Amino acid sequence: MNHLVGVLAAAADLETFCRSREWKFCFIGGIAVQRSGTPRFTQDVAITIVTGLGREEEFIDAWLDQFPGRLDEARKFALERRVLLLRDAQGVSRDVALGAFPFEEASVRRATRWKITETMALTTCSPEDLVVHKVFAARDHD
Repeated sequence: MNHLVGVLAAAADLETFCRSREWKFCFIGGIAVQRSGTPRFTQDVAITIVTGLGREEEFIDAWLDQFPGRLDEARKFALERRVLLLRDAQGVSRDVALGAFPFEEASVRRATRWKITETMALTTCSPEDLVVHKVFAARDHD
């Protein structure tokens, strides 16, 4: 399977997972770059989910019930660092940022659906928000 196809399938899986729970979210990493910038090889899926402050555990536990963590103590790492590191059976890494800051909430509000195929659409942040996310993550190559 083409790696990008696998990454997009993993993203679509996360989109379905979040929508089924009516969570506020958007893709912020390489998926958003594919839509807004110069296409590049991406190996993972990065997503921001608005958890607010104080409700992180319920989101983390729901994710870990569905997807295995990439670390032995993925839950503890997520609570300390506000990012949950997951993987899937196809080897695609999934990074879930636990959003609570006003910028993250606004980025999710401004996100729009990107129709990739007749059966697949992904919710990505705006190009302007993508720049801020990438600067914050120190990802200057994007």
